[in-house]
Amino acid sequence: MLNTDDSGVYRRQFKDFKRHDVVNHSKEEYARHNPDGTVSHINACENFFSLLKRGVVGSWHHVSREHLPKYASEFAFRWKSRKLKDGQRMRAAIGMIEEKRLMYRDS
Repeated sequence: MLNTDDSGVYRRQFKDFKRHDVVNHSKEEYARHNPDGTVSHINACENFFSLLKRGVVGSWHHVSREHLPKYASEFAFRWKSRKLKDGQRMRAAIGMIEEKRLMYRDS
């Protein structure tokens, strides 16, 4: 199942999905409760990309295409751990780097 807003770029692009729900922001619809009990919205996605954009514009000012996956991974971790306390977040981050060596090589 795929949820998007009412932008025209999504109309034909995702036709292979079994279900494509659209929320109509232009009519001030931001979440819809469907008859089958599901909820259609893209709020979490919009929040995540808002944080990523703020990081790029506010902190780094430019992100190369080559390193974009690394920045996106960092923000994915921030998003997933947003409800943790600082100590819990630190333990999770350290657990992810344990026994790993960061090396920078030209590709």
